[in-house]
Amino acid sequence: MAFLDRDGVLNHDDGFVGAVAQFRWIEGARAAVKRLNDAGMFVFVVSNQSGVARGLYGEADIHQLHAHLAAELAAAGAHIDDIRFCPFHPEGLVAAYRRASDWRKPAPGMILDLLRAWPVDGAASFLVGDKASDLAAAAAAGIPGYLFAGGDLAAFTAQVLQSMAHRPSNPGFSLSGSASLGPLV
Repeated sequence: MAFLDRDGVLNHDDGFVGAVAQFRWIEGARAAVKRLNDAGMFVFVVSNQSGVARGLYGEADIHQLHAHLAAELAAAGAHIDDIRFCPFHPEGLVAAYRRASDWRKPAPGMILDLLRAWPVDGAASFLVGDKASDLAAAAAAGIPGYLFAGGDLAAFTAQVLQSMAHRPSNPGFSLSGSASLGPLV
């Protein structure tokens, strides 16, 4: 199943995006989610949101932003199956959120929680992230991670799906079309 980071993958990472007015889609993001949905995959978002711990916005703001994300995806015929976010940071200014957390990437807590909560085949799962901490979380959860460096997310995920279809350890995964993806980063 597909685990997607939010800031830098689905939307431009303009620094602590905690409001709908700050949210700007990455090119091809809605089409990428729809393609993953159409491939029969669960699609999950896993996102560090230390802006909560830093006092820049609250959890209610994140929920409002995610409702906006869901509405815009629905308009494109796509959906996210579930979202996990980590509001904690060990150096946070808000005491209630100032702590280490096994949900904060590079720890795998959010991914592992979704793997437990949903009927997901870990062998058919992958993560797309834009930072080394995303890939480290994927590795710690035992799934491959792919580094998205920007551009068209729909084209990138098409390549990831093709790569997953050709993994020797994943004979049951199949999808037609798309070019091959380079090595895992």
